[in-house]
Amino acid sequence: MKDGLHPESYRTVVFKDISTDTTFLTQSCAPSREKITWEDGNEYPLIRLEITSASHPFFTGKIKFVDSAGRIDKFNKKFQKSRFANTTKDEE
Repeated sequence: MKDGLHPESYRTVVFKDISTDTTFLTQSCAPSREKITWEDGNEYPLIRLEITSASHPFFTGKIKFVDSAGRIDKFNKKFQKSRFANTTKDEE
């Protein structure tokens, strides 16, 4: 491998999927201010994630909408104002 390509600050951290409350222990260099006590009794940095393999539809086979930024509501409000929102067929 090339020298200086990968960070050298890898440490053991806990990732937590906030939509399923699934946690797993792995190595990462991502920064974190939170800490959590793991099953082994040791304290590790905690990194919260919105989507992991525990909640992603590709891995679970279930469709689940994760809308943390309100994008769906924003789209619906914008669509209601469009000319396509009230399209009804005129019946004779």
